Amino acid sequence: MEDKKLINQILVGSKKADRLFYKRYQAKILGFIKKKIDNPQDAEEILQDVFTSAFLSLPTFSAKSSLYTWLCSIARHEICDFYRRRKIKTIVFSKFPFLEKLISRALSPELALQEKEIKSRILRTFKNLSEGYCRILRLKYIEERTVKEIADILGKSVKSTESLLFRARVAFQKQYSKQLNAKDKNFFNENWQIFNSSDDQGELPF
Repeated sequence: MEDKKLINQILVGSKKADRLFYKRYQAKILGFIKKKIDNPQDAEEILQDVFTSAFLSLPTFSAKSSLYTWLCSIARHEICDFYRRRKIKTIVFSKFPFLEKLISRALSPELALQEKEIKSRILRTFKNLSEGYCRILRLKYIEERTVKEIADILGKSVKSTESLLFRARVAFQKQYSKQLNAKDKNFFNENWQIFNSSDDQGELPF
């Protein structure tokens, strides 16, 4: 299956296409990452982040470059984020060494698994949203655009964009909460106000 057809199949929700996409590029992208990241475990973690971002951003893929080149650009961004986070941790630990044990607990395998589950839920949620809602959420929370910038891109007024963003957030909340058990749903609803706050405050957990 050629890449263009594969992307179309992914966008209409084909699980088979999802698996084929991952299988086709997993080894190539992992090899690309390992040229820049020595630790295999770190490389695997970055790989998962690359594919999470790729699945979320596929609707905006313009085909101006090959799919592999596009994935490599995402990988470069994730690698930069990895080094940025590591630098921040190094600085923090050097100044506040007592925090290292606390943060190590926060990065335990159990919480890492929870993070993967959250990312999977987000992917499933996006597949159940309209393209208009997906686009505005990607612009706001993945590309980190301001409402004014989004308004310019969409050709709408700021007020209209704010209204659309609010409706997209609500739609996201409803779809995401459908995947949660009672305990997780209560936690999500209690903390939803943080996500559903004004312009630059809320953040999706990507």
